[in-house]
Amino acid sequence: MSLKDHYDLENLVNEAERLVFSELESQLKEYDSICKCQDCVMDMAAYALNHIKPYYRVSLMGTIYAHSIDNTEYAQEVKKAVREAIKKISGNPSHD
Repeated sequence: MSLKDHYDLENLVNEAERLVFSELESQLKEYDSICKCQDCVMDMAAYALNHIKPYYRVSLMGTIYAHSIDNTEYAQEVKKAVREAIKKISGNPSHD
């Protein structure tokens, strides 16, 4: 039995992704000279996501609650992880 065949998994969402991409977009505006190609930006997002706890939701109430974390300690952890990701990846991009 495959869970994907029996359950609607579309509502299972990691809100950390939303926060990381939002913060990454905001912080990247501060840099003119670093690479912002697809590979580098995805590497930055992956790096940041791997350095914070996931934040999953599965319901409308979970969505409302998840959006209330935007100005919390968790959001500060996201900012820090994104800042570290930009520094790490821009200093060592995975391409020439």
